[in-house]
Amino acid sequence: MTLVRSCSRLILPAMLTLGLSSPGWTAEQQRVLSVTGRGNTSIAATLAQVSLGVEVSGKSSATVQKEAANRAARVLQLLRLRKVDKLQTSTVSLTPNYVNENNRQRVVGYTATNSVTFRTSTTEAGETIDQAVKAGATRVDSVSSVPEDAAIERAQSQAIQLATKDAQRQALAALNSLGLQQKGVVGIQINDATPPAPPQEFRRGRGADFAAKATAPTEVVGGEQEVQANVTLQISY
Repeated sequence: MTLVRSCSRLILPAMLTLGLSSPGWTAEQQRVLSVTGRGNTSIAATLAQVSLGVEVSGKSSATVQKEAANRAARVLQLLRLRKVDKLQTSTVSLTPNYVNENNRQRVVGYTATNSVTFRTSTTEAGETIDQAVKAGATRVDSVSSVPEDAAIERAQSQAIQLATKDAQRQALAALNSLGLQQKGVVGIQINDATPPAPPQEFRRGRGADFAAKATAPTEVVGGEQEVQANVTLQISY
């Protein structure tokens, strides 16, 4: 049994920035405290992002290309029957294979590759991979677990709310300790960050070798992703 787990962090991208000052303000009104709050929440990665395909080698370019196309067609038919999501072709290639003889390269054959990517639930991913290999797939290149898009959006909103409350708490504690009074929020910034790529949970160069050595059905276990938001408040006092 192949067991796959993952845990990763998703950083919230920038969404909104408001101005911090106005030309008509007095010096007293422009006294500003800047505080950054952080909010974190975790969501289950219930989808599997899979990349697999067909690789065929032989002496004739036409033969290997035809065989790869036939195998790929059977794999695509299976995936459509299993109603996977976001199915698309990722690679179609035909490359010569060389050997060196007397300091010269000689073509001895060709390798054709057809690869696809798709999404399915983590509970069905293992069986889908096994069935794809039986249908003709010879490569299982990668599997990564990801949350649903709607779940990410909900988690982002929650992380923003938590980060805003954290910033407000910090500001109140600081001002109270100095005997000062908050007047109002004059600026809000949700800090810019780039989400990392989903983790590659499982990677193997040749899926046929994987299938031959497997002693039990492939199992894909979805982990969790942490969604983080940083909110900076500019508070006048």
